[in-house]
Amino acid sequence: MPAHDDGPLQTQATGETVLRYHLCWKHRDLDGVMALYHPDIQYHDFFQNRILGLSELREYVRDSMPRDPQEALEHSDRIRLDGDTAFIQYRMTLRGGEGLVSFRSSEAITVRDGLIWRVNEYASLVHEQPLSKPADSGRPAVSRLGLSPRQLSFMAQDLQQYFEHQQPYLEPGLDLEGVAKACGYSRNQISYLLNQVLGQSFYRYVNQARLRHLLAVLETAPAPLRIDDLAFAAGFNSLSAFYTCFRQHTGMTPKAYVREISLRARAQDSH
Repeated sequence: MPAHDDGPLQTQATGETVLRYHLCWKHRDLDGVMALYHPDIQYHDFFQNRILGLSELREYVRDSMPRDPQEALEHSDRIRLDGDTAFIQYRMTLRGGEGLVSFRSSEAITVRDGLIWRVNEYASLVHEQPLSKPADSGRPAVSRLGLSPRQLSFMAQDLQQYFEHQQPYLEPGLDLEGVAKACGYSRNQISYLLNQVLGQSFYRYVNQARLRHLLAVLETAPAPLRIDDLAFAAGFNSLSAFYTCFRQHTGMTPKAYVREISLRARAQDSH
């Protein structure tokens, strides 16, 4: 163990090293980050319950760094320094679940000989809005897929962008295997993201996307509205699944919803 010095010089040196580390991450300087690791580095990833050494860190760091130069974590507190250790807290928000999902993360970074000697990284999952069906635990099961919170957030972004831009849900036969392949991930990875992180099944996720598409169409579709035909056009392959999803999302039947749209349109025309 290094001699612990709480003096101002030690604290200042720790702050300078950690700031360089932070800037290298921000600017996606992989070599710069790796150069700041001590040869005896131990990176404790408590989310996945594993310890990484120097030889294993390059791939982990590369896969977890920001994709965009402007991307930044939302820091929930300033960096706090105590002798040879710095404490950092931040959060990452994932969209695509039932409400927002956030990873609250914290790191304790210990500096030795001007290099990062120990990192203790903790992460917990917080649903900003309650799920319709409570999860078995307040935190996700330990990922056995080698995915850090940062990597899971990238997966959620990729999945959301694929659904928004490519609209694969319009295909009635869409399956998990096809979505995973199109997004560049394995079936198990997408399944873990949906079930353990976003808190819903694949088919629920897909049907919600179909319903959002249908509701947008209803706002501009000319009368008379053939709701069943529109449901099939949105990718639903079962009317019972469509009606269940519709009531869960809107709190009313499709017929009542269409009537409300019609009344609203008449009210606007009268003005």
